[in-house]
Amino acid sequence: MRIGDLARETDTRVETIRWYEKAGLLPQPPRTSGNYRVYGQAELGRLSFIRRARDLGFSLDQVRDLLELASNGEGACDSVHENARAHIAAIDRKITDLSALRQELSRMSAACERGRMAECRILDVLAPAARSCG
Repeated sequence: MRIGDLARETDTRVETIRWYEKAGLLPQPPRTSGNYRVYGQAELGRLSFIRRARDLGFSLDQVRDLLELASNGEGACDSVHENARAHIAAIDRKITDLSALRQELSRMSAACERGRMAECRILDVLAPAARSCG
């Protein structure tokens, strides 16, 4: 399949596929005599894996590590387990941060007097420090 077909199959932008190739996450595909990239089921599976891992919040470095570990079918999965535990810890931190943000925004929204934009406390809190000084 060509790059456009791969993009449609995986719901990935063509530019992103090219970027993954440059970053080494996807191998450089063979090309036709017309210089079109040609992909097969292996690339489809690999890109689907990358997309799923990215959708679940894994960083590119973590995805790279997971792909490398996945290619070593005979090795122990201790490293995969360690990566998963680190990702769980990062998710827990994000949940804590998002919960605190939600609570603060709820408090500010409930206290909002719906006045003028220039006096909006929600915008003041979200704005860079320069806004609240001016």
